[in-house]
Amino acid sequence: MDYSARINEELKPWVDNSLDKTVVDLFAGCGGLSLGFEAAGFKTVGYEMLKDASETYRNNLIGDCFTEKLHVDTEYPEAEVVIGGPPCQPFSVGGKQLGLKDARDGFPIFLSAVKRLEPEVFLFENVRGLLYKNKWYLLEIVNQLEEWGYQVSFKLLNAKKYGVPQNRERVIVIGAKEPIAFPPEKNQRVTAGEALGQLAFQVPEDSKFLTPSMDKYIAKYEKASKCINPRDLYLDRPARTLTCRNLAGATGDMHRVRLPDGRRRRLTIQEAARLQSFPDWFEFAGNETGIYNQIGNAVAPYFALALAQEIKSYFQPEYDGKKRKIVNSHNQLRLFNEGKAVYRSS
Repeated sequence: MDYSARINEELKPWVDNSLDKTVVDLFAGCGGLSLGFEAAGFKTVGYEMLKDASETYRNNLIGDCFTEKLHVDTEYPEAEVVIGGPPCQPFSVGGKQLGLKDARDGFPIFLSAVKRLEPEVFLFENVRGLLYKNKWYLLEIVNQLEEWGYQVSFKLLNAKKYGVPQNRERVIVIGAKEPIAFPPEKNQRVTAGEALGQLAFQVPEDSKFLTPSMDKYIAKYEKASKCINPRDLYLDRPARTLTCRNLAGATGDMHRVRLPDGRRRRLTIQEAARLQSFPDWFEFAGNETGIYNQIGNAVAPYFALALAQEIKSYFQPEYDGKKRKIVNSHNQLRLFNEGKAVYRSS
């Protein structure tokens, strides 16, 4: 099965009633992390302050998403799992280093939710800098969670090692009453060419080509940054990390496809979504810039599925992650006509 067919099939949301676990997703964005958990059979409830991202979540996932800005005193429904990607201000070593007393970032909100809900498991992801320059802050967070009785593990993982055609490193932090393993890496790497297929050679009507002035600007950028190879998309390897900046903006390091005739064009929304491992049936709400931002901010869903399967194994030791759907003969199956969601009910 090729890449696009695989993610289209394996990332269908469904509810495993034998699991019966609810996930609260904080700072949910368009639902990339929740999609991975719903593809493993969890129920989800999202919280996201951006209207279009919240609408994207509701239009594609089974769970609801509340459009609101979170606070430390926000009330949540009961949940066995809390997940999210809290926004984290880059605290400088020479700054005040207020840590959890600093109101500028989302970690106090995430910790407040864990304290209020007392979930069996929590998981959050963040940029790799949290493990290096700002590791002091990560350890402060971990210490607080351990004081509440959780066994906490953290590790820098790369989504390309879990079937995502993108070099995307993220710090993953998991906590539970008993240790939870990180997902095993997959042996096969997926290249950008395998992910995009013929899309990489097509010229959609709304294609945006680089102008001569943009070519000149990019050449100057690459020279100044001592870039040996042009930062075009190479189809024989996983893509560079997708970000809001290099998807939505005409920047020096913007993602672009070089066509056989030498012209270069920006990635389309469909191509960006594929490289981020969103299924083709997943539809985004909002304008073009907003959609690129949703994609760039998201957790890669196929990577999220690998994480969710490990957490499912924690709740169901007999669960085999390779057998994505565990049902009995009395279960009933209903497929959405658009092929986006699978419900399992006893």
